[in-house]
Amino acid sequence: MKIVFVGGGIGGLAAAISCVVAGHDALVLEQRNEFTEIGAGIQLAPNAFNALDSLGVGDRVRELAVQIDELRLMDGLEGRVITRLPLDGGYKDQFENPYMVVHRTDLYYPLLDACRAHPAIELRTSAHVTGYTQDEDTVTVHLADGQMILADALIGADGLHSVIRQQLVGDGSPRISGHSIYRAIVPMEKVPKDLRLNSVMLWAGPKWHFVHYPIASGKYMNLAATRDDQADTAVANEATPQEKVLAEFSALHTEAKRLLQLGENWKKWVLCDRNPVEVWSQGRVTLLGDAAHPMLQYLAQGACMALEDAVVLGDLMKDIQKAEVAARLVEYNQLRRDRTARVVTMAREMGEHVYHAAGMAAKERNTYLGALDPRDIHKKIDWLHGMRYPFTGETTVEQTPRQQTA
Repeated sequence: MKIVFVGGGIGGLAAAISCVVAGHDALVLEQRNEFTEIGAGIQLAPNAFNALDSLGVGDRVRELAVQIDELRLMDGLEGRVITRLPLDGGYKDQFENPYMVVHRTDLYYPLLDACRAHPAIELRTSAHVTGYTQDEDTVTVHLADGQMILADALIGADGLHSVIRQQLVGDGSPRISGHSIYRAIVPMEKVPKDLRLNSVMLWAGPKWHFVHYPIASGKYMNLAATRDDQADTAVANEATPQEKVLAEFSALHTEAKRLLQLGENWKKWVLCDRNPVEVWSQGRVTLLGDAAHPMLQYLAQGACMALEDAVVLGDLMKDIQKAEVAARLVEYNQLRRDRTARVVTMAREMGEHVYHAAGMAAKERNTYLGALDPRDIHKKIDWLHGMRYPFTGETTVEQTPRQQTA
């Protein structure tokens, strides 16, 4: 079959690979004039590597990534450790893959290279999709230049402001969270040696937090500072003066502030997500990644969920007749709906109750989390980091209807 993917980001490329492995032809339509990715650091939990291994690019991403020693939550005002999660033997034994961090491009380009190397994948730029029409047998993709592309299935992987979602779901603009994030990267040689920790460090304060960790094989330190400032206008990749960032986080503990002061060329985003929906598949059309379930970054799972989507979709597209497409896309929607909705909801709760807690709520957070040992934390995150379906045929979360029947 011919499957068209709208959007050439991480989710679209991963899904194209997954579906050609299932035996189909893929056309990836990218609105921009080149296939590229913007942004800085990104965290990849074991569930992401389960997916990347299934796609055949896991080893390449590992080569470019940094394996982190621990996740550490700090009191951003007092500078003391609230809790830490070592990512060594016990963690790896339970989740069977590492927790690593990468520059966003070090995840994107292995996927892009795999697409370019596969003869069944066509990549097309400057393709502005305006919508689609479908009947029982086919779906037609409409482009702004008047072109129409006939396909057997259409996958909307066109992100937060998805054109395909707007036609399929029709739920308007994304929800503006009121949180602004400032991002920068610093060459590691500029970072004092005592601050070059091989950890994801999260400094939590009242209505703000600051995260930093090494990326790009340790060549850079990724900085991300977020503030609950009640922002009401969506902003993306907006240049922001250093003095503005420093002023927003003046209460940050001295040790962390030393790193924040190294940041230059800061860029600002206002974070957005959407309320979960039950239905994002209709006929021969479905959604994937941020087009289906955009989420805040507080569980570091946005890319991980898109990769999971891609592999689940490809698995369901194996051994399929054209007449079965709609039913398989409904099954994909059902398999991914509850899990992704839980991540969307939990990400919001983490931002409010863990990252940005203030006053007595912050003290209660510190007491509760400080009493947990690594095994306790493993149990709490097993549903998320331990996702194995369909990568190994096992699951800690859910089974497909076909597995249940069997």
